[in-house]
Amino acid sequence: MTDGAVATGGLRAFLSGNSLTARVLRSSALSVMGFGFSQVLRLATNLILTRILFPEAFGLMALVMVFLMGLAMFSDVGISPAIAQSKRGDDPDFLNTAFTIQIIRGVALFAVGCLLALPAAHFYGEDILAPMLMVASVQFIITGFMPTRLETAKRHLLMGRITALDMVCQTLSVFVTVGLALWTGSVWALVFSGLFGAAIQVVLYSRFLPGPRNRLRWEGAAASELIHFGKWIFLSTICGFFLGQGDRLILGKVLPLDAFGVYSIGFFLASFPLMLGHMVTGRVLIPIYRDRPPRESQANFLKLRRMRIMASTGLMGLMMTVGLLGVWLVDLMYDARYLAAGGIVVLITCIQMPVLISLTYDQAALAAGDSKRYFVLAASRATLVLSGLLIGGLSYGLVGALVGQGLALLAAYPVVVWLARRMGVWDPLHDAVFAVLAAGYTALAIWLHWDAVVMLLGQGGS
Repeated sequence: MTDGAVATGGLRAFLSGNSLTARVLRSSALSVMGFGFSQVLRLATNLILTRILFPEAFGLMALVMVFLMGLAMFSDVGISPAIAQSKRGDDPDFLNTAFTIQIIRGVALFAVGCLLALPAAHFYGEDILAPMLMVASVQFIITGFMPTRLETAKRHLLMGRITALDMVCQTLSVFVTVGLALWTGSVWALVFSGLFGAAIQVVLYSRFLPGPRNRLRWEGAAASELIHFGKWIFLSTICGFFLGQGDRLILGKVLPLDAFGVYSIGFFLASFPLMLGHMVTGRVLIPIYRDRPPRESQANFLKLRRMRIMASTGLMGLMMTVGLLGVWLVDLMYDARYLAAGGIVVLITCIQMPVLISLTYDQAALAAGDSKRYFVLAASRATLVLSGLLIGGLSYGLVGALVGQGLALLAAYPVVVWLARRMGVWDPLHDAVFAVLAAGYTALAIWLHWDAVVMLLGQGGS
């Protein structure tokens, strides 16, 4: 047998094994494949919809998504990370109690969404937002019935079937979205397609993922564990909302609706490398930290360093590529109404670099069940980012808001280090190397695309 055949056979055996490393590699590869498929599909759908609908439609839908995400994150009790890290994560009583809490939360969120729809529409000065928000809030009831077998599959890094089901769901959703847009020519196509996507996801997961079906159950011990763990997750996700949606929350108020729609297009293009990073680390790092704690041994720490360097190299390379080609991609794919999105792509990829470098640290706290320290990091980041957005936006408009956000993320790094050292995962060598690369990229991207950045300087709202 040749050396090549031996190597191929060894690789095949390794990737098909049940070791933690093999499962991590498989799960990571499948997650990247699924995410890549999702983003290509989203981009294709986005390009089609920009030719059917109007820029204001994307601004309206961005406001709807901020509203929905705000409600969801203001009520998140951490069911997914609780199942991932708990010793009872495979216990039917624990899972069914989590399922029951999830349903109660979904119904409550629908009611709150309907109550807040009119005030939200009044705040943004768009009457059509009220009925859009009421209808879109039905999504909370639908997703309340999401089976916990999804979290069980994630807990054990069984990503193959999840990825396949996600692809089917996304493909069906695209056909429905485009069909409704062609039929109605209205922003309502985006609202109803969101409900369809949520419903088909619940049906597919319930039908095709392995494991017992959920039923209503309330076990006191399980509820107590979920609520105790979830109270800090609840506070953390409130902070996460302001951290992740603060730009749209503020810019949606100060920018004209069409300009905000263009910003949403630029953000969509620029954000997918970081979204990929969050998805992969969120799915695979808790099991790694749980089963191979880095502070337990130097071998565990070095193995994690190799994984972190590989992840950071791939994600930073992808983000640099998107940023350097962003202006050209917008010119190529969109019409003249959306050209300002190119400069937005450049700036967003630059300001996201600090988050990318420290991407893997916060999951260590969740794996250790330390949701309190996770909250401290989230609160610090959110406070700094909102301050940067407000100060920069009021002083220098859109560009000022984005630069302020980037400086705030840099200022949060000492808190990241505090958390990472407490968990035994801080890697200063990794951070220093990638910080130098990030600084070089930022200087190069702004120098190459200075004209596109200047185009944004006057967009401070009205």
